[in-house]
Amino acid sequence: MTSDDTRPPRTPKGRAPHRRDQNARLAVLNAADDLLVERSFSGLTIEAIAARAGVAKQTIYRWWPSKVDILMDTLVEDAGHQLPVPQEGPARRRLSEYLHGLADFLEREPAGKVLLALLGEAQHDPETARRLQERYLEPRRSQERDLIRSGIEADEFRTALDPDATLDALCGPIFYRALTGAPIPTAFVDALIAGTLR
Repeated sequence: MTSDDTRPPRTPKGRAPHRRDQNARLAVLNAADDLLVERSFSGLTIEAIAARAGVAKQTIYRWWPSKVDILMDTLVEDAGHQLPVPQEGPARRRLSEYLHGLADFLEREPAGKVLLALLGEAQHDPETARRLQERYLEPRRSQERDLIRSGIEADEFRTALDPDATLDALCGPIFYRALTGAPIPTAFVDALIAGTLR
């Protein structure tokens, strides 16, 4: 392929560009996270997603090259609604609300299971790791950093706090428990916050 071939393909003359059927798209995303919870990542197939969503396999492949792509879209869309980073109120209260929400998201929400599955897949697939970092982890971390920095600026948190080290110390144990199937009780999250921000 030459450099001239990097342009997007043209739509054939006389044909309108393909537009996704939004209902079918949502059905696929919902089917994917439901089946992931039921079958695990290794048991999730395009055939099963198509059957559950009531669409043809060709429809799925026209929109997504692989099940990882489907799950990535599911995660980005659902997490934005189910796990927002709070924007209003004192920083410590917002941080507590967010971390308790993160624990609940990972333990109970299908999209939380999607995130854990993609983290697992990223361990042995560098391309999945790169895309997960680019599409979800880094945008999410940017919002989390802003929360910590707002607390430092408001003198709620110590000025010496490093935002990334602080977030690793707070979120890391929550993810560890979720990945190993250990419970994440409220008292555990409260203790994390108290110990890290003392």
